[in-house]
Formats: sequence, C-alpha cells, structure tokens
Amino acid sequence: MKFCTIFSVIIAGAILSGCNRGGNKDGEKGIVIGASMLSLQSEFVVNVKDAMEDHAKEKNVKLVVNDAQRTADRQVQQVETFISQKVDAIILNPCEVEASSPAIEKAKAAGIPVINVNSETAAAPDGFVGSRDEEAGEIAMEQIAKLLNGKGNVVMIEGYMGQAAQIKRSAGAKTVLGKYPGIHILAQQTADWDRAKGMSLMENWIQSYGDKINAVFAHNDEMGMGALQALEQSKLKNKVKVVSIDAIADALQAVKDGRLDATVYQDAKGQGAGAIDMAIQLVKKEPVEKKEIFIPFQLVTKENVDTFLK
Repeated sequence: MKFCTIFSVIIAGAILSGCNRGGNKDGEKGIVIGASMLSLQSEFVVNVKDAMEDHAKEKNVKLVVNDAQRTADRQVQQVETFISQKVDAIILNPCEVEASSPAIEKAKAAGIPVINVNSETAAAPDGFVGSRDEEAGEIAMEQIAKLLNGKGNVVMIEGYMGQAAQIKRSAGAKTVLGKYPGIHILAQQTADWDRAKGMSLMENWIQSYGDKINAVFAHNDEMGMGALQALEQSKLKNKVKVVSIDAIADALQAVKDGRLDATVYQDAKGQGAGAIDMAIQLVKKEPVEKKEIFIPFQLVTKENVDTFLK
C-alpha cells in the first residue's frame, strides 16, 4: 500500500509537470521570456521596454527584463543566465553588432528562440523587429539639406560606436550627402547616446568651430537635446539647425516650441509589442509570416508635431 501511494504521487507529479511544460507550447500562460536591454538610462529604450511589459501583461506571459548598461559582455552573461534558467524565449536589444553576437549564438545553440528588437547583430537571430536605421539617417540629413538650402557645415554626434544604429545612421546620412556637394561634415564624434555627453561635446565644438557650424545631426534625441542646450547657452541657436532621431517626449515638445528643428519618429510601442508577439509565435511553433519586421521612420516638424504629441 505504501509503495502504491508513493508511486501514485510520483505519477501525479509527472502529469502536473507535463501539463505545466505543455502550457509553454499550447497557450500563452506559462511562457517566460527573458529580455536584455541595451541601457535603461535611454528614454527610447525604456519606451520599448515599457511597451514589451504592457504587451506581455496583455498576453499573460512572464517577462524578465535585465539592463545590460551598454556593456556587451554583461549582455552575453545575462543571456547565459536566461539559458540556465530555461526561459522559453529571449529578446535581445543589442549593445553592439559584433560583441553582442555570442549571445545570439549561445541562445540558438541551447534551442531557445531569440529575437532582436530595435538593433541588429552580425549573428542572425530567429527574428527581428525594429526599423531600418539607415532610413533615419537619410531622413534627418535630407531635412538638414533642405534647411540649409544645400550649403553649409554639419557636425554629427554619433551613438555608441559599434552599435547598428550608430553605423547605419552615419551611413544613411553620408549617402544623402553624396547628393549635396555644398554640404560638408565639419566634425563627427560619439556621445554614447547620452544627453550630458552630447552637451559637453557640443560645447567643445562651439569653442573649436564657432559660427562655422551651420547644423547639428544627432543620432538620437538625448544627444540632440544636449547639443541644443549648449547652443542656447552660447547664443548660437538661432544660427544653427538641429535635427535628431527618436521623437521622445521632450524632443517633440522642443519641436512644437520651435527650439528643435526636427526629429525622426521611431515607433517604440510597435517594436516592443511586435517582439513579444514574435517570441510567443516562435515558442508555440506557430508559422511566422515575416521573420524580419521593419517599421518605417517618420519625419516630425512643427507642421505635424501635434500628431505625435500625446
């Protein structure tokens, strides 16, 4: 009798365990997704993270978010931890194209589907949801060319070196400049996506180049707003055009107020929700219509900014 009772408990436990594991395949409930984000000091990355959390809650899945703090090595370690915890899927917001690639390779080797959100890696993930960063660079530089009537000097504040957005936004901007021989890059340097660093870099350029600067192209709004502060303090703002990317809240307000000349809208909500949806589909082994989803960028100026303000 004692043996039969123990045997019954073991069988019941196995059945329950099987049901729980089956929940990961047959329905959203029970699915656990790990996410490693580039940096939660960046407002845009936080917007993507918030959209992921909101959508995960709607879909009744568990989302565990880690901050890689702009460090690829830390990001790889976070993915290794997710693998050891046997999460059902991993969403990666990569720190770097090359240095974050081992995270992709490790997840795939473990049989865990991995989706890149917002940024790319050299190693191919199972899916991607984001936007074409070269398009953002092209839109921003076309607007600058229009504001300068095809002639002038531009300084370019770049993002974190080696990250896909930095590489592709620079490339997109330079493609456009090939059409405008009268516009020249006076200087370009990284400010690591950071507002304070963007302000400091702009202060240095103001000292070095003064009124030779006609426009600023910043790879994101954080750095663009920093540059704008430096220009306003130097009394050069009315002579210098500033265009940046992401359309975060205070950049949109600055466009409405006429302080920032333009920003380029990137859909954080669409990217975050899309990554969660793709993760669920891959976990459930459902057919995924598109393994790469690219959401278009949109130019935001004073004329259409109210459409984007909420």
